[in-house]
Amino acid sequence: MEGRGFQPNIVAYSTLIDCLCKNGLVEEALDLFLEMKDKGIRPDIVTYSGMCNSRQQEESTRLLNEMVDNNISLNIVTYTILIDALCKEGMISKAVETVGIMRKQGIEPNVVTNNILIDAHCKEGMVSAAEDIVDAMIKRDIEPDVVTYNALINGHCLLKEMDKARRVFNLMIEKGCAPNIVTCSSLMQSMFQLGRVSTACELFRKMLASGQVPDIVTCLILLNGLCKTGHIKEALKLFQAMQNSGLVLDIVPYTILIDGLCKARHIALAKELFHQLSNNGLKPNVYTYRIMINGLCTEGLPEEAYKMFGSMGDNGSLPNSCCYNVMIRGFLRNGYTLKATQLLIEMVGKGFSADIFTAILFMDLIVHSNKSILL
Repeated sequence: MEGRGFQPNIVAYSTLIDCLCKNGLVEEALDLFLEMKDKGIRPDIVTYSGMCNSRQQEESTRLLNEMVDNNISLNIVTYTILIDALCKEGMISKAVETVGIMRKQGIEPNVVTNNILIDAHCKEGMVSAAEDIVDAMIKRDIEPDVVTYNALINGHCLLKEMDKARRVFNLMIEKGCAPNIVTCSSLMQSMFQLGRVSTACELFRKMLASGQVPDIVTCLILLNGLCKTGHIKEALKLFQAMQNSGLVLDIVPYTILIDGLCKARHIALAKELFHQLSNNGLKPNVYTYRIMINGLCTEGLPEEAYKMFGSMGDNGSLPNSCCYNVMIRGFLRNGYTLKATQLLIEMVGKGFSADIFTAILFMDLIVHSNKSILL
């Protein structure tokens, strides 16, 4: 810009700094921030806000103190940025103190500021304190929004208080605040964890009926929940629907379904899905391999599992400690003692160790054997 005779002013610098910060180019933004100060251009509240939003709590506090020293009045935006930084650092009590300071200066926290505090309290299990903040909001004529309700629902879900979470869910509907994907995802995940499969599926159907389009995260929660609870038929239908919907599926949904199929003893379907990966331009990761190896061994197919174990490197996934242990246990449980011992020696030679489950199987073998397993 300067090479073309254009001298950037405070607006240009602030705009560039804000853009850099929002794109994660924090160091570049800092260089520009220091450059403008070196040129005698005093940063204004917009510049400082952009910088504060990209820094850690300690640095944000330093920048805000610098603003005060330069007689730049803090506004709701800068205070909210600082409160957010404090909450992310786990300094909730300090964040609450900051709200008190801003109120003394005649600046009232808005719904965004309050939501940050509510979310932070809920994530720390302090839902009661979060609800007190909501009550205070309402008394000050600040209406809770979907973010507020989502934070409360998530907080109750983390505490496994599903009845309370459902009450908040019903309340937000009564207040005319439409639940979004985040709301439904939080509730569904907790319902599955508590074994309330039918309730979770009912919620998903209601979400679809309301016109909401589930994203990949919501679909993965449902897929994982169905697989973990043994509802394989429903999981297969969902997976097919995900493929037909145009969602871009990576290795994660495939791995979730393969795991569910293996645990439900549908090894043929698991193998079929595994071999579909390459057709869809995907490569199995270490976790996918471990699941398949364990599934094959469970079905009494250790040799097929070992062949897969040996082919891992072909897809750029070298066996890790977990894969070695799973394969060794598969050999032991199927009576392949010599191969298990040889693989154990290979594993140790690569710097890995037997886990407690593998060690127990070997100890059991030694106790019940009249000869050394190393023979």
